[in-house]
Amino acid sequence: MTLNAFSFRIFSLLLVTIFVLQSCGSVRVVSDYDTSVDFSKYKTFAFFKPGIDKAKINDIDKRRILKAIEVNLLDKGLTVSDNPDLLVSIFTKSVENIDVDDNWRFGYGWGGWSPWYWGVGGNYTVSRSTKGVLYVDLIDATKQELVWQGVGTGYLTDDVRKKESRIQEFVSSITETYPPKSDN
Repeated sequence: MTLNAFSFRIFSLLLVTIFVLQSCGSVRVVSDYDTSVDFSKYKTFAFFKPGIDKAKINDIDKRRILKAIEVNLLDKGLTVSDNPDLLVSIFTKSVENIDVDDNWRFGYGWGGWSPWYWGVGGNYTVSRSTKGVLYVDLIDATKQELVWQGVGTGYLTDDVRKKESRIQEFVSSITETYPPKSDN
């Protein structure tokens, strides 16, 4: 193998590793909205308790999500109100992935009692990960109609110390797409 072929393989391996690490850590976001709505008219918001109560998530994480949404919407210039223009609701889903890596190997190798032997060796490695989906819905309070929805998908953590920053990353990524950019 030449140096260039070796360098290409190392570069390819490095590129794949970076891609895999980024895909595990980042949040993939999509949003949808009613194109006939003038989003500049929305100045205030409140949380839609009936919708939030239906979210299948523990109360601690629910509070973390709502606090992150509130901070992000306040940063965008909206204010909390008892008579809001927008109602904010959330919905969550999660899927647990179990990956089994078969590390069994067959073939010739160096043996302990003989210079060459044919053998079998290895084990299984089991890893678990949870992929979560967070939906953030913005509802026109007057019309009671969904006008904007942001959806974030990514891997979750069970580490309590990292959970809050991961939730903030989800919410920041989602709310980054609000308000939608005007086509004008």
